[in-house]
Formats: sequence, C-alpha cells, structure tokens
Amino acid sequence: MRPVEPQDAARLLVVHGDGRLEDATVRDLPRYLNAGDVMVFNDTRVIPAALKGIRPARDESGNDVEVDINLVERQSGHQWLALGRPGKRLKPGDPIRFADGFEATISAKQPDGELVLDFAQSGAALDQAIERHGAMPLPPYIARRRAADQTDRETYQTSFAGDDAKSVAAPTAGLHFTPRLLAEIDAAGVRRAQVRLHVGLGTFAPLKDEQIKAGKLHEEWRHVSTPVAELLNQARAAGQRCVAVGTTALRTLESAATPDRVIEAVTGPTDIFIQPGYAFRATDALVTNFHLPRSSLFMLVCALMGTDIMQAAYAHAIAGQYRFYSYGDACLLLP
Repeated sequence: MRPVEPQDAARLLVVHGDGRLEDATVRDLPRYLNAGDVMVFNDTRVIPAALKGIRPARDESGNDVEVDINLVERQSGHQWLALGRPGKRLKPGDPIRFADGFEATISAKQPDGELVLDFAQSGAALDQAIERHGAMPLPPYIARRRAADQTDRETYQTSFAGDDAKSVAAPTAGLHFTPRLLAEIDAAGVRRAQVRLHVGLGTFAPLKDEQIKAGKLHEEWRHVSTPVAELLNQARAAGQRCVAVGTTALRTLESAATPDRVIEAVTGPTDIFIQPGYAFRATDALVTNFHLPRSSLFMLVCALMGTDIMQAAYAHAIAGQYRFYSYGDACLLLP
C-alpha cells in the first residue's frame, strides 16, 4: 500500500454535524474553511524505528534467527522499550546484532511481550545508528505486505516536521499536506499553528478493557507554546474555529484546555482518553484519516460527531471505496 501521488490528491469525505456527507478531495479543504480559522498541526518527527537484526544461535546445534524490532519508547540514553518478532524466540540475555558495531541485549521481557533493549551505544551515537540502519515504522497492516523503503522516508514524514525526532508513528492526517496545499490554505486567509505530541504505538493499538474502565490511555509527551495558546484563545473569542489536523493534535489541544475552554501553555505527558460523552473544550473541527475499529481513535471521532453519524460516514466510505488507515484518504469532521 502506497499513498496517492501527490499526497494532497487523496479523497476527502466531509461529514457535517447534521449527518450530511460530501465527497471531495483534500485539495478542496480551503473552501470548507473561513479566513481567520486556525489549523493546528502536530509537527513531531518520526524516527526510523523499525530495525532488522539477527539473534545469534545460542549453541552449536542452534540456528541464527532473523528478528524484526520496532522501537516503542526510549527509557534512557541507551535503553529502549520495543516490540520484537518472533517473540517466542527472544529471551532476556539474548544479543541482537543489527549491523557491524550496532547491537543490543535483551535485558528484560515484559508480561505483555514488550522487550527492554540495552544498546551498546547511547545518546547521540545511538540516535545516529538508528537513523542510519532503521526504516520507517509502517503500521503492521502495511508492513506485513511489504518492507519499508527509502520512499517511505519521505511519504511517512510530514512536510512540516520539526527537528525533534521522537515519534514512533506518524501523525498521519498531516501526510496529506503538501507545500502546495499549505500555500493554498495560507492564500485563503486560514492561519496555521503547530503543537507537538510525540506519537507512540499505543495510539493506534486496540483498546484494552482496563483502559476503558480507567478512562486513560498510555502517556505521550506534548507541548503547546504560550504564543500558540494565545493565538487560539483570541481566534475562538472572535468566533473563528480551531481546526485540528489529526487526532494527536486534537488530543494535545484538549489536554491543554481548562473546563472553561481556555487553552493553556503546557509541556509534559498526557494520557487523555476521549470517548463518547466527552465535552470538547478546544476543538471546533478535525481533519483525520479513517481509523481501525475498536480503537481509541474511532471512539474519539464518535465523541466529536456522534456514533450514528460516524457509523453512517464509514459505511459511505466503504461503499465508495475510500482508502482507510495511515496511507489512506481523509475526512473533515464539522460538528
């Protein structure tokens, strides 16, 4: 699966709060926005977190094992939490060799199967080794069909990504925004702002019952600057809309908003979980892709638009052969 070329040529399903549906393209976005509206983007950068390595044979009668590693979360200068396949053949104490001079040891294995990897390098040296030998961490439904390649280094990274490479999945709604589309948005008088949330794999994972009961997701680091908070508060006070580009931007904004709908500057972790019944404080519209069922992301869009409307929208998208998920088409949600 590849994105359409160019990426702003993707289809766009416009979903209105009264249930009306319009078929459009991403290039049509400016005509659904008003001058003075503010589009909010997540400018995080994705690291090439997918690594291929070898677990050497444990004895003379054994065989080397090819290993696929997906880095999940940095624990320290030299240590990462990771997912590994084949999981049953990986044990604490096993070394994994990724390249000459680039290796790690499995120091622990969590009850849910996640691995704790201790790398021989640390800090900037480890970052450089990952950058050199890693591949883009494509979602499993793509990675099972083909390996990530050099093209994905461009297509799985937003055109406006900053220099802080700490995400292990892309904020995929932002992938549609080419420099051409951004220029057209600017020309329409729509303003742009950037927040940052470092995306973890848990964002896209199927929900666990304990998460639903607790009303909390995994923690992710986010940042909203004082100038951005002031811009958004002023725009909304003047009757203009805050349009989040992607669920990660939306979660960042909502985690920064007070009960009286004031957006504050924040830096640090959030575990906000948005599900039906949630009262939105900071977001007036959302651009997003089509999500997996039973995910926190589908619950979020149902909270924004209503479950019946989103189920009807997804049925329309399926019947119309819209492309789903990370390299797929988009929808514009206008409550």
